[in-house]
Amino acid sequence: MTIIITGTSSGIGFVLAEYFGKKGHKVYGLSRKHTESQYFRSIPTDVTDNVAVQNAIAEVLKTESRIDVLINNAGMGMVGAVEDSTKEDILKLFNLNLVGSVQMMSAVLPKMRENKFGKIINISSIGSEMGLPFRGFYSASKSALDKVTEAMRYEVYPWNIDVCSLHLGDIKTNIAENRVRTEVSAPYKSVFDKVYALMNSHVGDGTEPLEVATYVENLLNKNKWKAHYYFGKFGQKIGVPLKWILPQGTYENLMKKYNKLD
Repeated sequence: MTIIITGTSSGIGFVLAEYFGKKGHKVYGLSRKHTESQYFRSIPTDVTDNVAVQNAIAEVLKTESRIDVLINNAGMGMVGAVEDSTKEDILKLFNLNLVGSVQMMSAVLPKMRENKFGKIINISSIGSEMGLPFRGFYSASKSALDKVTEAMRYEVYPWNIDVCSLHLGDIKTNIAENRVRTEVSAPYKSVFDKVYALMNSHVGDGTEPLEVATYVENLLNKNKWKAHYYFGKFGQKIGVPLKWILPQGTYENLMKKYNKLD
C-alpha cells in the first residue's frame, strides 16, 4: 500500500512510518523537519500550510498512482486552565489538531475517489470524550476532529473510502516536551502543579508506540470500520463507557479522584 503519515519526525508517527516501511509498504512521512530513515521517505511539510500540503501530495503522486492510507498523526498538546488560555494559544492548537488534519484529508481525497478506495485514520485521544482538567482545549480540539470524522464518513462512503478516529490513551513519547503550556495564574497554581506531575507520570508509564503500530496494522486489515476505536490501558479506556452510563456527578467525582483533585 501507499501510506502517508503526518508527524513522523518523532514519537508515534516515526514508529508507525518505520513499522509499515519495514513491512514493504511505500510510506511517506510528512513533518516540519526532514527525518532520516531507510524505511520511509520524508517530505518536510507544515500541515497547517495548505500550499505546502498540496505540494507534498503532488510530490507523492509523481511516483505513485494511488494513495491507499492517510494517518493524520501530527498534533500537539496544551495544558493550563481555561481561564488563563490566550486566543493565540487556542488558535495555534486548533490550527494543527483540526485544520491541519482537514487540509490533509482534502488533499488526498481526489486520488482516493479516483481509485474508489481509501482509508483515513485520524489520531484522536481518549481525552476527546471528556473535558480533562487543565487540558480543556486539547480535549476540545480532538473532539472537534472526531465530529468532522463522523460527518466525513457519510460524505465519502460512496467511493469506498473509510474514515475513523483512533482514540489513544497515554503513549510513552516526548509529547510533554512539545505541549503548549499557558501561564498558570495564582488561584490554580498549586492544583495545576499536582495534576501536571501526574499527567507526565502517566505518559512515562504509557503504552509503547510499537503497540500502537501493531494495532493500526490490524485495523487496516479490517474490511469495514466503526467510527471510533479506543486503544490504551484499561483504566483509561473504561472512562469512556462510564461517562455514558454514570450520573454526571458520580462521573465527575471519579475523574476528580483519578486526577487527584479530591
